[in-house]
Amino acid sequence: MKSNPSDYDLPVEFADAIARARPRLGRLGSTILFHASIGSTNDAAASRAAARSPERLALQPSPEGLVVFADEQTAGRGRRGHTWFSPPGSGLYVSVVLAPGRARVDPERATRLLTLAVGVALADAVEAAAGLRVDLKWPNDLYVARRKLAGILAEAAGDAVVVGYGVNVTAASFPPDLRDRATSLESELGRACDRAVLFAETLAALDARYADLLEGRFDAILDAWRRRAPSAHGGRVRWTTPDGEASGVTAGIDDEGALLVRVGERIERIVAGELRWD
Repeated sequence: MKSNPSDYDLPVEFADAIARARPRLGRLGSTILFHASIGSTNDAAASRAAARSPERLALQPSPEGLVVFADEQTAGRGRRGHTWFSPPGSGLYVSVVLAPGRARVDPERATRLLTLAVGVALADAVEAAAGLRVDLKWPNDLYVARRKLAGILAEAAGDAVVVGYGVNVTAASFPPDLRDRATSLESELGRACDRAVLFAETLAALDARYADLLEGRFDAILDAWRRRAPSAHGGRVRWTTPDGEASGVTAGIDDEGALLVRVGERIERIVAGELRWD
């Protein structure tokens, strides 16, 4: 690998797809670092984002828009340390450095809504590239017929946020513990899906939804997420509290992106944690 890779370090089909999509990419993808194999794209992106010296921020280029893309992850992970199955050539394993804190309107709210915005972007991209409608599940997953297709992991890195996403593209042999819970685009479509086109579409869709965040168009993100999230209303969920296990029925999300759950006669507001969907 060169020390300062360009798009042309990508496999040629990916470089060509990015070149065709370039007018729609804005700042995202101005630098793309490709790895045939890597431990974690999020770790690599976070290392780049955190490498800027606080004393020289004004002199160093912002890492915003940096993309790390790998053909394989050997230590891919999801939320709460869960392993993300990332075999070579079978999915998209991508991390992008973003800076929602520079939003023109309410940067704190923009940061809180970032994961939802990325979910909407991935759903937009899958529909554009593969013609497949997917469902969003709070807070960070994409599903088709109750099987997980993609996931998102957002992590702070200095003054930036690294957003990683993994999409199952080919019908790889899932481990036994995933076979009944995961799916791929190839499995759902009954045909191959062009990974290069999907990669470019995810960046283009993410650029558009990220622009919504930065410009304060929060309602556009929330409305799009709600339209794609049937489980956010009427779904049965369980979670652990300091007092033991709780359960309830989902009642939508509020304008800050928190999940609302009806427990008896009251509404609980959930902003984080491990939910189990029945």
